Amino acid sequence: MFTYLGHDGHPLRAEARGDGPTMVLLHGGGPDHRSLLPLADRLADSYRTVLPDIRGYGQSRCPDPAAHTWSRYVEDVTALLDHLGAERVVLAGMGIGSTITARAAIAYPDRFDAAILISLEDIEDDAAKQAETAFLDAFAETVRTHGIEAAWAPVLPELAPAIGTLVRDAIGRSDPASIAAAAAIGRDRAFRTPADLAALTVPTLVIPGIDHRHPARFAEEIAAILPNGRLHTGVLTEQVDTIDDLTAALAPAVRGFLDETVGL
Repeated sequence: MFTYLGHDGHPLRAEARGDGPTMVLLHGGGPDHRSLLPLADRLADSYRTVLPDIRGYGQSRCPDPAAHTWSRYVEDVTALLDHLGAERVVLAGMGIGSTITARAAIAYPDRFDAAILISLEDIEDDAAKQAETAFLDAFAETVRTHGIEAAWAPVLPELAPAIGTLVRDAIGRSDPASIAAAAAIGRDRAFRTPADLAALTVPTLVIPGIDHRHPARFAEEIAAILPNGRLHTGVLTEQVDTIDDLTAALAPAVRGFLDETVGL
């Protein structure tokens, strides 16, 4: 593990595996970077994968709700690239990490060779966004009063099996104050319509999710909108349950895309 500073000076943590062209891999909301270490190990023979704990998760503790915005998350990615001395990388993410990936690649297309969006989060209309904000506010209050496990308990049955596994695995490593603060992202808005993602022009692999927060039909819609998007279906299924299952499902699709895009 190593420490780097966000552009606001906040200390953040990351880990790197392997050697070769660099991919930054962002975990989903709830888990931490350790959820994707097995995938990084599967790619380590050909690629250097850098796995940060997103602000508020794992060892990147951040209990200030005001510090959790999409713009700040994107700035954390560019701060990591600056720390690494990397001019251009492949940026990949799962869940919330996929939203950060899309935002970053749109804002700074000259810093990314390609993007990978795994289990892409849905974009809510106004009414759904209000409901999401209320849900996350209530989630944060439950974390503060009863703990992280109690807050996740009613949510986990609704998630894809693999995502639920990753969340459960990370609870014991998570800081309650930071997790509660991270829920403030519900008060920000990453995108207003799917058409906003047409500005994502780098080659982009889209791997659909399978639950209502990461719907497959939305990923299919986004892949069709992206100027250089390609859809890889059938990766995440109900049979993908454990971290090993997830790694085995993702590795061939990710490696194939990296080999094609980076040119190994």
